[in-house]
Amino acid sequence: MEKRTLTITVDADWQGALRTLARQAFSAETYQGESLNFATPGAFFGKLTQRRWALLRLLQGTGEITVRDLAHRAGRDVRRVHEDVTALADLGLLERTARGGVLCPFADIHVDMHLREAV
Repeated sequence: MEKRTLTITVDADWQGALRTLARQAFSAETYQGESLNFATPGAFFGKLTQRRWALLRLLQGTGEITVRDLAHRAGRDVRRVHEDVTALADLGLLERTARGGVLCPFADIHVDMHLREAV
């Protein structure tokens, strides 16, 4: 099975970015990776906090794990980890399994963000 990759972008023109990605995907013959876009840096940083990044890092390559075990490994309260797992799953960064566990399906997560002067 090919390792999945995710590129996270920050682009207010999400429709244009989606069109570009669709064109690339339809012309490609191999897996191009997956994409998640945020319209603003504030939206990105509001959803992907330092603690959520730490959970992603713990889960990458681990396989399926229970939320309780994840909280134990992270040294955090189970309830707060559950809230973060829910937010990450809603974004598609984590997946819930049939047995009630969670996993990070991505071997590589790349953030592509530019800060430009206002025009």
